[in-house]
Amino acid sequence: MLNRKRKGLLLSLILFAAILIVMQPIQDSITKAAVGDGSWSSPYSVSQGINAQNNSSKTVQGYVVGQPTATNTVITSGFPNDYALALAESPSETSLAKMIYVQIPSSFRSSFGLKSNPSLMGKKMKVTGTLTAYFSHPGLKDGTAFELDGGGATDPEPGPGGYYDAANGKTGESLKSVLHNIIDDHTEISYSNVWEALRETDEDPANPNNVILLYTGRSQGKFTNGSGVNDWNREHVWAKSHGDFGTAMGAGTDLHHLRPTDASVNSSRGNLDFDNGGSQHSEALGNYYDSDSWEPRDAIKGDVARMLFYMAVRYEGDSGEVDLELNNAVNNGSAPYHGKMSVLLEWHKEDPVDETERRRNEMIYSDYQHNRNPFIDHPEWASAIWE
Repeated sequence: MLNRKRKGLLLSLILFAAILIVMQPIQDSITKAAVGDGSWSSPYSVSQGINAQNNSSKTVQGYVVGQPTATNTVITSGFPNDYALALAESPSETSLAKMIYVQIPSSFRSSFGLKSNPSLMGKKMKVTGTLTAYFSHPGLKDGTAFELDGGGATDPEPGPGGYYDAANGKTGESLKSVLHNIIDDHTEISYSNVWEALRETDEDPANPNNVILLYTGRSQGKFTNGSGVNDWNREHVWAKSHGDFGTAMGAGTDLHHLRPTDASVNSSRGNLDFDNGGSQHSEALGNYYDSDSWEPRDAIKGDVARMLFYMAVRYEGDSGEVDLELNNAVNNGSAPYHGKMSVLLEWHKEDPVDETERRRNEMIYSDYQHNRNPFIDHPEWASAIWE
């Protein structure tokens, strides 16, 4: 009898061991599946996103568990706006330490903000953005794609919902006039506050302690600004003497054309118009200049063109503001004109809008001026107006 019991126990142990052997590969597969590489097809888990706050661009997947309104506050009802949401690995998670806070750019708010869409609570969602602190908490900012599990909008209409509705179907001067009315009357900041704004709008994604300088492309410390030859200063891409607006609030402090630039390179550019040709600048390689024009490096040619397009539409002489216009000339001097129009249109096509421009445009709209550069959101409008 005892021997029979021992045999039964032995068979049970053998069966249990066999089950473990069979189950282990399945468990390994489940574990491996939960670890993504941060791509859209293999997103990070929320815990991976929390542990990878390194300013990299990744996709994170989790369940919507509320809206963060402060470092230690996530609300689950009565949402005040559509600006943010929190993701966790479980729809019932309540520990803030296990949540990642997601900033919702304006172009996604109507579809993914909790005030407009409270039914998203508990839904599974993928978000692509920059892994960096938000509300002084592990976060995901500057989102470029949002999707609910099972489908949802990922490529929004450029700009916030309805922002450009009045421009639909317009061309030429009619389009220019409508766009002016849309982006006019922005929130203005002082020239002294431009320093801090540029530290944010032109931050180096690979080093949050630095900014990227426009003409050199150099990454330099955020607080090395000043007038020294190795400092960076505030470049007016539409030269402030072209219209004599100086540094007054409005055109003189408009972030859509103000960029951090090496001080000595800025001095070399001066108030030159933009055109091809000249001698290469010794410090800003890839930039060329002569007595009447400046040619920026290839990577920012389109950026420069779109900044000038914006200025020519934003400032039309109403409300006591300067009237800025593009022309097909150089040597414009102090006249409120900037050129060379035909070259700018070429640059606009050769160097299309990139993610850096989109992120900067979004930040200026959301955090500072509350207006947008239409030619970043709709590049096709440049030719619709000027060609």
